[in-house]
Amino acid sequence: MNEKMNEHELFRKFLKSEGLRFTPERTIILEEAFSIHEHFEAEDLLFSIRQHGHRVSKATVYRTLALLVQCGLLREVIFGERHSHYEHVFGHKHHDHLICLKCGKIIEFSDETIERLQKSVCGQYRFEPVRHRLEIMGTCEDCARHRTQSKT
Repeated sequence: MNEKMNEHELFRKFLKSEGLRFTPERTIILEEAFSIHEHFEAEDLLFSIRQHGHRVSKATVYRTLALLVQCGLLREVIFGERHSHYEHVFGHKHHDHLICLKCGKIIEFSDETIERLQKSVCGQYRFEPVRHRLEIMGTCEDCARHRTQSKT
């Protein structure tokens, strides 16, 4: 999709291509999602929407988040078993994640070597990539240090 468009235009165009309407509720969800500048959960988004005096159902929030992911405006990042967070991808440079299994810390990183390797693998298999995500689960430096200190 064309990055010269804004998120409203991209979402409207996507919905039209899917035979769906750009409803006032979807507009509220889109705007609220893009007002959050960190990883967020669907429940966080719903709470924020209601804090701002809007009435949108939980089901509408979940369905619209799925559409925003499908459209390429948001990315779903799954932490743990069925524990989803969302983040903006529209207007942001691609990055991957290191996720601490102890404290939940999320470290974002970009690595050109990894990106080149992925392109090479896709070329080798004549595979046309659309998007990807890399999440490395483990223990952050702080938790590893704490574990080491508690053993002594």
